[in-house]
Amino acid sequence: MIGSGGREHATVRALAADGHDVHAAPGNPGIAGLAEAHPGGAGGPADPGAPGGPSGAGSPREISELARKITADLVVIGPEAPLVAGAADAVTEHGIPCFGPSRRAAMIEGSKAFAKELMAEAGIPTARSFTCRTSSEVEEALRTFGQKYVVKDDALAAGKGVVVTTDIAVARGHAASCETVVVEEFLDGPEVSLFAVTDGTTAVPLLPAQDFKRARDGDLGPNTGGMGAYTPLPWAPADLVEQAMASVIQPAVDAMRRRGTPYQGLLYAGLSLTANGIRVIEFNARFGDPETQVVLDRLATPLADLLYAAATGDLATANTPRWHAGAAVTVVIAAQGYPEAPVLGDRIELGANTPGAYILHAGTARDAQGDLVSAGGRVLNVVGTGTDVATARAAAYQRAGTVELRGGWYRRDIADRG
Repeated sequence: MIGSGGREHATVRALAADGHDVHAAPGNPGIAGLAEAHPGGAGGPADPGAPGGPSGAGSPREISELARKITADLVVIGPEAPLVAGAADAVTEHGIPCFGPSRRAAMIEGSKAFAKELMAEAGIPTARSFTCRTSSEVEEALRTFGQKYVVKDDALAAGKGVVVTTDIAVARGHAASCETVVVEEFLDGPEVSLFAVTDGTTAVPLLPAQDFKRARDGDLGPNTGGMGAYTPLPWAPADLVEQAMASVIQPAVDAMRRRGTPYQGLLYAGLSLTANGIRVIEFNARFGDPETQVVLDRLATPLADLLYAAATGDLATANTPRWHAGAAVTVVIAAQGYPEAPVLGDRIELGANTPGAYILHAGTARDAQGDLVSAGGRVLNVVGTGTDVATARAAAYQRAGTVELRGGWYRRDIADRG
């Protein structure tokens, strides 16, 4: 397992529960309780500037070397940066199955413009948009769509490259800070995250979830990597997954295969349920964070079997995923100053366990004294489970209330949408 966040902790938890021997690079203190951690990443101390990105996972070559060293049967790559850097290519070159798309296929997340071109080619419904490289192009696009303004950094931005605003100065400022941007029309409707596992031909959906991107209650404040999520969605149309697979996921998989860049791994479609039907907000090339934490909590099928089938091109014969009844809600506990300037190194007291809830580590480390401290903006994920969303939500918030972190905070309205 490559990565160090809450998504990776949730994935390792699911893999370890199936009885597998799991290694993690670089992992985190929570993951270290379930897997053999390689805290220096795949090769030496974590380097935020490495080609693998700030995950500390190391370069594609280092990831591949670690996989060979431990004779891995399957490599699962969590973050997007190593995928865009070519980590999956490096692993599969040595005959090791890898769950995650190739460098070229990962451009579906690595470039917003690439994703828009693919959607146009495949007839996938999405917002009208312009790809802009100059200030004059930005101005024309902003005038065309008007308020609300949606400006997206074309490149990877750790989930924080999108600005949605009614202030044209803010929209211009964000565009000016990026080399290339996609300016698009605002999609008005509830948002849903749908994950699909694919081997490049067959695609299998997981449970839809909803996350909360804005920092503050009431969906106010700046965009973040995600402040919470829940599943299932009682209010969603009964045929949502069927519609999305037919109009979004399968057309994308088919188009990538026709291009000669088959997409193998996890395809994440961010959807808006507009009055005119489903529209794609974005594609991501990996499990979403924090939606993974609730989706995998509900998965009854062994996760490793599903991922291995996708990595080896055998998904058509794999068992259909089964799900536990009930619901899961995750609440993200963030560091003081997140997302603008998170304070790191503060001591964490996890508090007492409470019924129906558990904690996943997202941005934690051990200091020189061995104490658990904050090491990222999103520090902990508290997952609550129950017979329904309300019960799961109550369990998550009860457990969150026992955690002590100076300046730590979390939204109080996660999954409070009926």
